Amino acid sequence: MAGPTPRQSVWCNMASGMPFVYHDGGRASAGFKGEARDCVTRAVAIATGLPYREVYDSLDSASLHERPRQGKQRSSARTGVWKQTLRRFMEERDWLWTPTMSIGSGCTVHLRSGELPMGRLLVSVSRHVVAVIDGVVMDTYDPTRDGTRCVYGYYAKD
Repeated sequence: MAGPTPRQSVWCNMASGMPFVYHDGGRASAGFKGEARDCVTRAVAIATGLPYREVYDSLDSASLHERPRQGKQRSSARTGVWKQTLRRFMEERDWLWTPTMSIGSGCTVHLRSGELPMGRLLVSVSRHVVAVIDGVVMDTYDPTRDGTRCVYGYYAKD
C-alpha cells in the first residue's frame, strides 16, 4: 500500500460505523496535479499496493484492446475505466469478483461496517470504485453516504 500522505487523516463516520482515511493512492507523489475522475486508478493502486503510475499506465494500455461503441470513447485511467476493462485487469492479477446485487434483488450489502469481509477489497458502488482495507474506506472523500450506499460487488485477491 502506498505510504501515508501529509494530508492523511483518519476519522469514523458514526452513521456508517466505517473508519475513513484520506488517501490519493499515490497520485500526487507520482507527479500528477489537478482534478481527475480517476477513482478506478486510485482505488486499484490502494487495494493492490501497486504504484499509481504503474496502474495508470497499465489501465491505459488495457484500453487499447477495447472496441469503442458509437459515440463512446475508450477507457482512460484519468477520466474513467470501463467495467469490462477493469474486470480483465483485475482477473489478470488473480482478483475475484463477488457480486452482491443482481437485477431485481434490491440492495443487500451497504458500504457500512460489518457488511463487507475483511481484507483488501476493491468495491464497486454507484458511479464509483473505492478501496476498503480491513473495514477502512480509503479514498479522497467519504463515499459511504452515512452507510446507505449500496455495494454492487467487490474484487478480492484469490
